[in-house]
Amino acid sequence: MTLKITKLLTLTAAGLIGSLCAVAQPRLPEGYFWKKLPNGLEVVVIENSKVPLTTIEIAVKNGAYTEGPEFSGLSHLFEHMFFKANKDYPTQEKFLKRTQELGAIWNGTTSVERVNYYFTIGKDSLDAGLKLMNASVRFPIYREEDMKKERPVVDGEFQRNESSPGFQLYYAINEKLWGDLITRKMPIGIHEVINSATPEKMMVIKNKYYFPNNSLLIICGDVKHEDGFKKAEAIFGDWQSSGFNPHEKYPIPAFKPVEKNVAVVKEMSIARTPMMMFDWQGPAYMTDSASTVAADVFSTILDLNSSKLQQALVDKGLASSVGFSYNTSHYIGPVSLFVMPNPTKLKECYDEIQNQMSQWGKPDYYTDEQLADAKAILLRNHSREMEKPSSIPSQLSYQWCSTSLDYYTDLTNNYQKVTRADIAKFINTYVVGKPMVSGIILTPEASKAANVASFFVAKN
Repeated sequence: MTLKITKLLTLTAAGLIGSLCAVAQPRLPEGYFWKKLPNGLEVVVIENSKVPLTTIEIAVKNGAYTEGPEFSGLSHLFEHMFFKANKDYPTQEKFLKRTQELGAIWNGTTSVERVNYYFTIGKDSLDAGLKLMNASVRFPIYREEDMKKERPVVDGEFQRNESSPGFQLYYAINEKLWGDLITRKMPIGIHEVINSATPEKMMVIKNKYYFPNNSLLIICGDVKHEDGFKKAEAIFGDWQSSGFNPHEKYPIPAFKPVEKNVAVVKEMSIARTPMMMFDWQGPAYMTDSASTVAADVFSTILDLNSSKLQQALVDKGLASSVGFSYNTSHYIGPVSLFVMPNPTKLKECYDEIQNQMSQWGKPDYYTDEQLADAKAILLRNHSREMEKPSSIPSQLSYQWCSTSLDYYTDLTNNYQKVTRADIAKFINTYVVGKPMVSGIILTPEASKAANVASFFVAKN
């Protein structure tokens, strides 16, 4: 459930928040306003009066990347428990009744580096919505009867994923890509951990990460920023800071690089349609933000119908679809090529993929026109994303968790500035000639008929 969001970090002037606390004032688009409360809570108010609604979102720097095996999947369970009992509404029935009274649309998501929650309400219910969010994030009540109901719901999501051949291939690839740290890239979790979770474990997560100095509050919609800041400080201002940086106190271990090519052939009866994946460890925002920009532009070029990749695989009938992607992360983001091969031409498809990969670093692999088209597509996509006020907070909070607010503001401009040299640096640093994990999933019968084991192998 992650968003592809990227780009370059540039710091600007500093401002003064609180009595003695100097902080950097981020650049923001027109109509966006930022304030940092004395307790460390960052608040962004986005004035957007297209509709008489307001969306309140809280994002926390939590998720799979904070989970060792003993906690794998519990950030996701914590997200589900958010919409249960709390101090003001001590049963889920009372909580739900209150959301109905407010006419609220609500949900939450858990990804690798972010957990977020939102309520969309009428503009006149801002105060009430903020109080409901405050009660939920600060004063949850983890009742055993609620957890008994929710554990199978969360585990059920996992089981539904497991019934998908695509997920089975994805998981097999990620086991090799991340090794012992796979739980820190997999929000879905581990069955046994989810099914044995206790209220005490929920409190461990809360006491590590759920503090104002590790959270972002966004108010977006038909609201004036002065009023939004005033209400936010009145309601959240006494939320006590942890007094420490959770990510310094509980550091994320470094992901080990893939040392050699690995190939996985997975045979399953449910895989009626073969699928192939080729993955690399890509750039991290914290060490190479420029390459994350170039990665998105290059992936957009490859997805053009006119690209050499699409023409060689889809137009020639070797595959029904092919997509190249990069998922921006603060630590390391995966680069992935996903292919739906023609079941009758598996070897031909695989060979042509290898041929295309070998050409990616060449300057004539794409044209200047294709580079311009990709930039135009990214610009149009951004414009469409801005058309729905209720979705804007989620875009902003993803970048706040994995990149920065400046990143968000510079997004479209930095796409337009990408050069051929930037793309070459990304491709040659992370993809071409670099260790990769490849995988194919198909039925045992199809595997035998095509003799897949004879050609789908790691070449080092």
